[in-house]
Amino acid sequence: MQIPEKSVAVFCASAPGARRQYAQEAEELGRALAQRGLGLIYGGGKTGLMGAVAKGALSAGGYVVGVIPQLLVDLEIAHDGLNELHVTTTMHTRKALMAERAHAFIILPGGYGTLEEMFEALAWQTLRIHAKPVILLNVDGFYDALLHFLDVCDREGMLRGNRSVLLVAGSVEQALRLADLHQPAPLAAIGP
Repeated sequence: MQIPEKSVAVFCASAPGARRQYAQEAEELGRALAQRGLGLIYGGGKTGLMGAVAKGALSAGGYVVGVIPQLLVDLEIAHDGLNELHVTTTMHTRKALMAERAHAFIILPGGYGTLEEMFEALAWQTLRIHAKPVILLNVDGFYDALLHFLDVCDREGMLRGNRSVLLVAGSVEQALRLADLHQPAPLAAIGP
């Protein structure tokens, strides 16, 4: 299978969450990426939303790259059916490899790890380390409270006018439109 010209990094939970809709949307995102000829880069697990997004992409013939640190291989049960599985030594090298190969970032529901990955991608964008779109897929209002908090941060002058760098989508289709992968994304070197 040929490696796609462009790929999307998806940050999401290794847990399924409390609503079936989270996994359904993750699987739909994976399928939609594959149908558009876009690669999927994700955390490499086969459980929860990670497993669902990989399942969706693989079921539609997509190219899937998993990146997982050794310490999580057993904990998150690394997916053994991917086109590529990279086992890294640290979380930092995991994120750097994902960011380096991605042309856009889409964030599904998740916990601390997902939020940390999203905020690092946003921080790197505001520092002009990359100019790749960062899209929050707000499945069923999962991130409403966070978005409200970011509005407070902006109003209180903490985001220095960068509130708009986080793009928000209410559907997979909208997220992919916001990713705008028809335009070339500048590829900057990203370090840990």
